[in-house]
Amino acid sequence: MRGVFLDDHTLTDGDLALDALRGTLDHWMFRGKTLPGDVAGAIRGADVVITNKAVLDSAALESAPSLKLVCVAATGTNNVDMVTALRMGITVCNVRAYATASVVEHVMLMILTLTRRLQPHLNAVSRGNWNSTDRFSLLDYPFRELAGRTLGIVGYGELGKAVARAGEAFGLHILVAQRPGTAVQPGRCALEDLLAQAEIISLHCPLTEQTRNFITRKELDRMRHDAILINTARGGLVNETDLAEALRNGSIGGAAVDVLTEEPPVNGNPLLDPAIPNLIVTPHIAWAGLQARQKLVDELAANIRAYLQGEPRNVVRA
Repeated sequence: MRGVFLDDHTLTDGDLALDALRGTLDHWMFRGKTLPGDVAGAIRGADVVITNKAVLDSAALESAPSLKLVCVAATGTNNVDMVTALRMGITVCNVRAYATASVVEHVMLMILTLTRRLQPHLNAVSRGNWNSTDRFSLLDYPFRELAGRTLGIVGYGELGKAVARAGEAFGLHILVAQRPGTAVQPGRCALEDLLAQAEIISLHCPLTEQTRNFITRKELDRMRHDAILINTARGGLVNETDLAEALRNGSIGGAAVDVLTEEPPVNGNPLLDPAIPNLIVTPHIAWAGLQARQKLVDELAANIRAYLQGEPRNVVRA
């Protein structure tokens, strides 16, 4: 059988072990990156295709009549035309829960960096402010402890639950948003109430037509003036122009984002203005711990082996 990995450069710069993956099939083609116009040609004749970000639309899938298995090197499968895959009898598998520890650590890093005002303290040391004070501690940037504060979780799946557990370990009270349009569940609260009450809000929901741009000026205005917003999920969840303005005018206390609507942001982004106060932007790395990326590759290999043994795992339904 023939396999093609369309964009392995999104996962590794040569720092991962790929032997287990390479050993699943007799013939592999590993492509660092495949441009949109080259996808159809690259997968023609393949039995198995792995993609992380490369789009497998209807035209591409229909150009590959021998294709039997698509392995998405991620949890989300919005880059695969699932309707066409189902019609053609192509099995689509994803990888789940591979980056939980990595994402949780990054979320807590962002929360602590903002709430303990780490950057102003580091800047003060660099400027020599500590050297010139008459106290052993520089107390120019007061901060509050996390214990006793409230963390709101929007999206209570694998990652949301793990962040909630980490928050509880720091003494945070946890609020979980009710999924819009669903029956009321015990222990959940309406999103509007969560926004108004939580001092820290962390987003962990998928990007769908229902969640796209669901944090706008209206929702930001509902938040506490000292609240911070954390987004390690998807850039499209938050209106970036509205968030930039909310930070500039001080209507919320701060924000940390690891994701943008366009990645990499070759056309710029409102949140890349270095003058925006109390904002952290990281380059989509929350998921990317070395162990997480290796687990992702190993899970891809496990998905392929399971399919070849007639017991496909992590199958995604249309």
